[in-house]
Amino acid sequence: MKIMVTGGGGREHAIVKCLGGEELYCAPGNSGIAANAKIFPDIKATDVDGQVKLAKELGVDLVVIGPDDALALGLADRLAEIGIPAFGPSKSAARLESSKVFSKDLMKKYNIPTAEYEVFDNAAAAKSYIESLEKFPTVIKADGLALGKGVIIAEDRETALSAISEIMEDKKFGESGKRIVIEEFLTGPEISVFVITDGINTVELSSAMDHKRAGDNDTGLNTGGMGTIAPNPFYTESIKKETNERIIKPTIDAMRAEGCPFSGVIFFGLMATPDGVKVIEYNSRFGDPEAQVILPLFEGNFTELLYKTATGKLDSFTDGTIGNGYTACVVVASGGYPEKYETGKVIEGLNEAGQLDDMPDVTIYHAGTKIADGKYYTSGGRVLGVTAKGLTLKAAIDRAYKAVGKISFDKMQYRLDIGKKALLGNE
Repeated sequence: MKIMVTGGGGREHAIVKCLGGEELYCAPGNSGIAANAKIFPDIKATDVDGQVKLAKELGVDLVVIGPDDALALGLADRLAEIGIPAFGPSKSAARLESSKVFSKDLMKKYNIPTAEYEVFDNAAAAKSYIESLEKFPTVIKADGLALGKGVIIAEDRETALSAISEIMEDKKFGESGKRIVIEEFLTGPEISVFVITDGINTVELSSAMDHKRAGDNDTGLNTGGMGTIAPNPFYTESIKKETNERIIKPTIDAMRAEGCPFSGVIFFGLMATPDGVKVIEYNSRFGDPEAQVILPLFEGNFTELLYKTATGKLDSFTDGTIGNGYTACVVVASGGYPEKYETGKVIEGLNEAGQLDDMPDVTIYHAGTKIADGKYYTSGGRVLGVTAKGLTLKAAIDRAYKAVGKISFDKMQYRLDIGKKALLGNE
């Protein structure tokens, strides 16, 4: 089977490696992905025309769409028009992620538990609402896509007012900030759950715990993710049952009822609050770096799973299960990320394939790298996802950090506490 993956980050590297021994292509891909698939670096993930043309020229049997922005631009719809199955939702279904307003209104209409919220398309009205609040923190979200950085947890009134100015008046996130959602601040353990669906049937993958803030102990700015562990120990059997009954099934049913059935993978960003499990956010694709820990735990025919989902035959899929053990991913980033950072730094410690010679049980997923003269260089904010497996969570975490210690580049940064909360929660 010929398969093309769209995108060029750590998520796409994880997808490609999990697809295994097929005839694989990736556009644009990156230098790490090139060890596993033929890449087309000149075709951007958001170049819908270019992606469709390439898929047609290659004669692929399946396209796996990685990034959220490509889904929001309707890449799956365009592929459907020329008869190529795509793993990923239609443009209308991708609104589950591409519009916070759409997803919040959907949850309200179908009684799916989430934080209380208000929607604003006017900065003055939003600021007036903030002035009326008596309790902080509060959460401010840009309506559209913002590379995982469009959510501000405002600890006080001044921070909230400043966030509104940045998003709506200074247009920090462009058109994505024309509307904002202001919602109540929830407390409790965060849980990420990944569910593959063809619009009716489902296959649940592992849960995970993300670490969004740039600094240790959840300090600093929000990022696209600084590390993950899987499975999430806070996702107990009782919480799993509650989530399936009150959130997962109702969401899939709601999308079908709205005339935009969801086919692909839904990332459920949850919080186990004192009042029950609530949805923080939806993503309409595999999370990054979460994909780097959940996919290595999948045992079975991943290609068949994605193909049957894309062709509406998920009910006949039987060859897959979640394996035993744990995984941990530590993201190695450029100094200064998620704000201003330098690229072009030589990465020391990697072999020709972009992996570690003496740690074959560790996988280095490439997110922002390029290769020149036989050496790897940094080319983005998040550079590598260093992922290890272990029979226990502590073993996986220790192994990942041991691997990180073998890699170096100028101004390299990473968090030192990935998985710490999970370990403490188990004691």
